[in-house]
Amino acid sequence: MTSEQSDILKHKHVLITGGAGFIGSNLCEHLLSYDIKITCLDNFSTGKRKNIEAFKDNPNFNLIEGDIRNLSDCKKASANVDYVLHQAALGSVPRSIADPITTNDVNVSGFLNMLVAAKEVDVKRFIYAASSSTYGDSKSLPKVENQIGKPLSPYAITKYVNELYADIFHTTYGLNTIGLRYFNVFGRRQDPDGAYAAVIPKFVQQLMNHESPVINGDGSYSRDFTYIDNVIQININALTTTNTQALNTIYNVAFGERTTLLELTSLLKTYLSEYDSSIQNIEIKHQKNRVGDIPHSLASIDKAKELLNYNPEYDIKSGLQEAVRWYWNHLR
Repeated sequence: MTSEQSDILKHKHVLITGGAGFIGSNLCEHLLSYDIKITCLDNFSTGKRKNIEAFKDNPNFNLIEGDIRNLSDCKKASANVDYVLHQAALGSVPRSIADPITTNDVNVSGFLNMLVAAKEVDVKRFIYAASSSTYGDSKSLPKVENQIGKPLSPYAITKYVNELYADIFHTTYGLNTIGLRYFNVFGRRQDPDGAYAAVIPKFVQQLMNHESPVINGDGSYSRDFTYIDNVIQININALTTTNTQALNTIYNVAFGERTTLLELTSLLKTYLSEYDSSIQNIEIKHQKNRVGDIPHSLASIDKAKELLNYNPEYDIKSGLQEAVRWYWNHLR
C-alpha cells in the first residue's frame, strides 16, 4: 500500500465479508498492518477460525459471527462502515451443480442483502468478488470484460447476477461499486481439504503426502492462475482510486498468462522437491473432465491496468514458490 492510499484509508472503517476465508483473511491482515479498522463478518461455513486467530486481540479488529443470508446480520455488520470488501460467497462449480439452491441463497440473496445494508448506511464504495466463471462458453481469448458467453454452471449464473444487481444499485440508488472478476486465485491460507478444494492447495497436500494428484482430463486445460498478493493489490487500488471513471464497472483480476494443468503439476513437483527430493518421482494420474469446467481461461488485464493502476507483481512461478513455502511450513 502506498502512503497516499494509507492516508485515504486512515481513520476509515472497512467491512470484509467472508473475512475468515482465504482471500478475506489476507485482506484483513493487510489492512490491519496499516492500522485500519476492520469488521469481519463470517459464518464459518467455509472460513476458518484459525485464519483470523492472530487478529483477535488487535483493537482494530472486530469479528461479527453472522450470515449474509440474514439481512439483520448484514445491517449490524455495516453499521458505521465506510467501505465494504464483499468476499463472502459459496464457491465451487461442482458444489453449485450438486446443490444449486444453497449456492443461490448465499451468492444471490446474500449479495442482495449486503447491497441493501450498504446502501442504507451510504457506504463510500462497495467492492465485490466477481468471477471469471461469468465468461461461460465464450471461446475468445483473452477474456475481455465486455464480452461474455452463456454461463455453464449455477455458480456462474449467481456471480453474473451479482454484477447485474451491482449495476442496478448504482443507477437506481447511487451506490458506487466495483466488481473484481477473480481468475483462479491461490496462495497462503487457501484450504487444501474438502471435496471442493481448489486445485493448487489440494495437489500440494497430496504431493507432500506422497500421493498422486489426479488431473481432470488430459492436462491440456489451462488457467490464468493469480497469486493472492496480486488480488490484495487490486482490492486496495479499488478502495482508494480517485479516478471516478474507474467506478461502477467490472475488472479482470489475473496475471495475464495461462498455465496448463500439466505445467502446473510439473512446477509444483519441482518446487516441492527442494524440500523433499522424492516428490519429483510421484506419478500424476488422470480422470475424465468435470461437468461445467471451461477448457481455457486467460484474462486481458488491460482495463485494470489503465483505470485502476493494477500492476501484478507475481507470475505463476514466483507465486507458486511463495505458496509452496507457506504450505510446507503450515501443512506438515
